[in-house]
Amino acid sequence: MPENTQTALRIAVAQSTVREDPTDADGLRASAAEIRRFMKDAADGGARLVHFTEGALCFPSKIVMSELGPDEIGPSDWSKAQWSVLQSELDEIARLSGELGIWTVVPSIHRLPAPTRPHNSLYVVSDQGKVVARYDERTLSYTKINYMYTPGTEPVTFELDGYRFGLALGMDAHFPELFTEYERLDVDAVLTSYETGGDPGKDTVATEVRGYAAANGYWVSLAVSANPSSTHAGVIGPRGAWAAECPPDGKPAVVIADLNREDTISPLARNWRRQTRTRIGS
Repeated sequence: MPENTQTALRIAVAQSTVREDPTDADGLRASAAEIRRFMKDAADGGARLVHFTEGALCFPSKIVMSELGPDEIGPSDWSKAQWSVLQSELDEIARLSGELGIWTVVPSIHRLPAPTRPHNSLYVVSDQGKVVARYDERTLSYTKINYMYTPGTEPVTFELDGYRFGLALGMDAHFPELFTEYERLDVDAVLTSYETGGDPGKDTVATEVRGYAAANGYWVSLAVSANPSSTHAGVIGPRGAWAAECPPDGKPAVVIADLNREDTISPLARNWRRQTRTRIGS
């Protein structure tokens, strides 16, 4: 890792409106406008990075995209998506990142040459307005892998001001081995984007990722959709407690937290955990 240049790093996480129709150009533009508003709020609050939920630009519905729909789920017809609008809005988000001097981590669909299905992805945009990394969801749900997306294959990390971040998206949140993998990659935090779908049962994702934070001794930023029926967004500290939380009413919001290495477990404790995991074969 590069030499640490500061003790604390301020980040922001959002719970934002999720729309499900990538054929709706006006809806895509409205989602992007909300993202840019939260980017400005985060920058005004002194954050160096702002993190958004899965579906922040669009969470394509399996029904909307089904080539057999709307009454039967089948392979997605991605030719229906407004790809030019998606790209234009991503370009504007990147431009604003450079203008504000803030890093932006935002999910979107990553198009691949037909007939290959797209990736469900997280884009990392630097404070220079450049896309510097992309993570593709690896643990796709039954519907995603059979009808919608091509899975990713690798973990992705990036570094900002001496801190190293890992990325997780969608169903990744239910697989602890991915979070243990990031611990072995020496991350300070994992940015986890998850679309709750308004299902009260999916509130368990907050419990899961709080456990990952505590078990691995790092922060987890949990960005979710704005929905009063399920969990809220926030930043979880390396002992598993909330460091900052968006309002539990589920309304669109952004919250800021400071990451500080003084709050993490000691290098001795981290090495002991690694050695133990190696010994027991996990």
